[in-house]
Amino acid sequence: MSQNTKYISDVIRERIQTAGKRFHANDNISEFINEDEIAQLQDEVESKFKAVLESLVIDTESDHNTNETAKRVAKMYVREIFAGRYEPMPAVTEFPNIESVNELIVVGPITIRSACSHHFCPIMGQCWIGVMPHKDSNLIGLSKYARIAHWVMHRPQIQEEAIMQLAAILEQKLNPKGIAVIMKADHYCMKWRGVKDSDSKMTNSVMRGCFLTNSDLRKEFLSLIA
Repeated sequence: MSQNTKYISDVIRERIQTAGKRFHANDNISEFINEDEIAQLQDEVESKFKAVLESLVIDTESDHNTNETAKRVAKMYVREIFAGRYEPMPAVTEFPNIESVNELIVVGPITIRSACSHHFCPIMGQCWIGVMPHKDSNLIGLSKYARIAHWVMHRPQIQEEAIMQLAAILEQKLNPKGIAVIMKADHYCMKWRGVKDSDSKMTNSVMRGCFLTNSDLRKEFLSLIA
């Protein structure tokens, strides 16, 4: 590539910066990427990851196990494990609470898969969602909770921020009286490297609205997911 030729990542980055938006690892930037540019971005990642392998002194030409590793990794990052950055939110149709449902709804466990934005090591676990609707709330289909959770988690994350993102999106979509999210996960940046503690998990929660102010409701939710 000549010095005057821009990478597609440069083009996308300039659009984001011109709009005054941020592009942190856990942000969705799909509104700044044209559909045909995803393939170009994947090609660029492949090229640059091949350079990483070369810097690791891995002979990708004669090693049959790694001669297409850069291609596989690029597809994995762009199309799979980080797709939540590059794809818009899945379509979620809200419908009115015609029957004025006002009882606790609990969804889970939903399997979540992500990657730590510090080391790009896997985060694997489960989350549970509690919703307390009221007569003016919206409702969504059961599968949509999992689709939204997967979309949020398919990007480099730290668990503490991921659960806040998920709660905020659901609160906006549903307009409930209260929302609760609990996530429990294994972090391979702790299991696989560093301290190498294979048994530790991280559990955190977000409680909003009546889940924060009503201790009996909070206890009911926690008892149902135990």
